[in-house]
Amino acid sequence: MSMQSVASPAITLTPPKRNSLTHIPGDEGWPIIGKTLDVLADPKGQVERMSAKYGLVYRSHIFGETSLVLLGPEANELVLFDQAKLFSSTHGWGQVLGLLFPRGLMLLDFEEHRLHRRALSVAFKSGPMKSYLAALDTGIAAQVKKWKAQPGPMLFYPAMKQLTLDLAATSFLGAEIGPEVDEITRAFVDMVAASISVIRKPLPGTKMARGVRGRERIVAYFSEQIPIRRNKGGGEDLFSQLCHATHENGALLSTQDIVDHMSFLMMAAHDTLTSSLTSFVGALASHPHWQTRLRDEVGALGIAADEPTSFDNLEAMHLTEMAFKEAMRLKPPVPSMPRRAVRDFNFKGYAVPAGTMVGVNPLFTHHMPEIWPDPDSFDPLRFTEEAQRGRHRFAWVAFGGGAHMCLGLHFAFMQAKCFARHFLQNLSVSLEPGYTPDWQMWPIPKPRDGLRLTLKPV
Repeated sequence: MSMQSVASPAITLTPPKRNSLTHIPGDEGWPIIGKTLDVLADPKGQVERMSAKYGLVYRSHIFGETSLVLLGPEANELVLFDQAKLFSSTHGWGQVLGLLFPRGLMLLDFEEHRLHRRALSVAFKSGPMKSYLAALDTGIAAQVKKWKAQPGPMLFYPAMKQLTLDLAATSFLGAEIGPEVDEITRAFVDMVAASISVIRKPLPGTKMARGVRGRERIVAYFSEQIPIRRNKGGGEDLFSQLCHATHENGALLSTQDIVDHMSFLMMAAHDTLTSSLTSFVGALASHPHWQTRLRDEVGALGIAADEPTSFDNLEAMHLTEMAFKEAMRLKPPVPSMPRRAVRDFNFKGYAVPAGTMVGVNPLFTHHMPEIWPDPDSFDPLRFTEEAQRGRHRFAWVAFGGGAHMCLGLHFAFMQAKCFARHFLQNLSVSLEPGYTPDWQMWPIPKPRDGLRLTLKPV
């Protein structure tokens, strides 16, 4: 049987018998609910306490199933790099995202994943990326101008969420989306909210029910638009690019493939970037000296406030990129990543049977003091070339790794630096005296109170 068929969604990977994991140390918690509530209440503290007690490999019981947590860079390399094709992403993420974002790129495995990733990569080549930058630059500049005209206290997270959603709509769908834009973005918001809701069935009145309705609306919109975009030709937005993308044999992607990939990419670009840009700005508010250093870097670019941002400008923003990486080290946008073993394997002396759900934990790895001295402090200089030289290549996994490394990695850095350029050139940001932001770290980090910041024109 081929590896592709082993991990295809049509094949059921049966979880191993409960006693087949009892040789691995751990604590499964309460009957039925296991350790789920502990993980939801304090994901970082919970994994650190379990690791202190049981080591870097331990058994737990969350979301209705006994699973293994594998910690540290070596575990990240084993599971994410997955040279031996041991782990299914389809059967790892499926329970969380399958109902709303079926067959998104992150939910495909092995050869099928490779073929789709190659077809999608056309949308992230230099031509389209220049078009995205122009759209991002215009949208960010306009929003920063509004913030500058109304300075003072604000809740930053919801404002950033709206901005990233607007930016995703224009750079991914094109400016001509027209009057339907509000309806389409509402449908996406409902789908994303449902993907992380506690109730996993679309019962009436639940977030999941609204999410499923949102998906129906999105499917209808994209299905109707695909033939129109194909006939029209051209179009530098991501949707138009996918409408003309082909597989290795020259065949166009199917309508269903484009619908599934667009839904997933819009979700991934919107929610994770909102989280990362919010934590980035929050870190600058907490560390005014770093804010000044980055503003000086932007000033050294020598571009007037009304000039567009170029790729050369972004390339020169080394400190900004390091600060953004450090913000994502402290609050990785995907704090834990699930997979399911498709074959038996061994790790750290433990035999693990096929079917076992395993999880790696970037949030834990990013705070290991033996890798990151004083791990809770904000220090962008951790990402100088010299500092990174002796570090394990899977010690920082904010964008995942291996075959499933985030396809939008360069898009994310482009948007972050473009945002930093306009924001720092026009505004300073600070925390209210005595205010400590309170962050919810799972499933995607976000400030519980919206992050209260004060903006002032520079």
